[in-house]
Amino acid sequence: MKDRIALLVAAFWWGSLSTIGFLVVPMLFARLGSPAVAGNMAGQLFAAQTWVALACGLVLLVHFRAQAGERMDAAARTITGWVVTGLLLALLQQYAVAPRILARENLKLWHALGSAMYLGQWLCAAVVLWRMGRRAA
Repeated sequence: MKDRIALLVAAFWWGSLSTIGFLVVPMLFARLGSPAVAGNMAGQLFAAQTWVALACGLVLLVHFRAQAGERMDAAARTITGWVVTGLLLALLQQYAVAPRILARENLKLWHALGSAMYLGQWLCAAVVLWRMGRRAA
């Protein structure tokens, strides 16, 4: 039962990243009249997504730690590495990149870096979900 809940958490993490980054934010820029308004709203959504990522990642880390007992198997260590990498990308994006974007400091560079970090986080969550799904089968 706990494995299925952890799998749902991984699916929620990946699904929320997919929905916000690939559906909602592009729709904001397409539908709202002002890029400044859309950008402000997108920033708030990405900040909320960071908290979702942190919550999901911490639940997954606790799950794998509790499941491992004294020693983790290689598959669990690999998944844990992907979770930690995704969480680091989320934190760096929110607290290192986003403030520079808001300050409009070298906007092209920081926006590209933030987008790459978001994509990296999405890929990490996808790998976690894929590997957990394979373990559950």
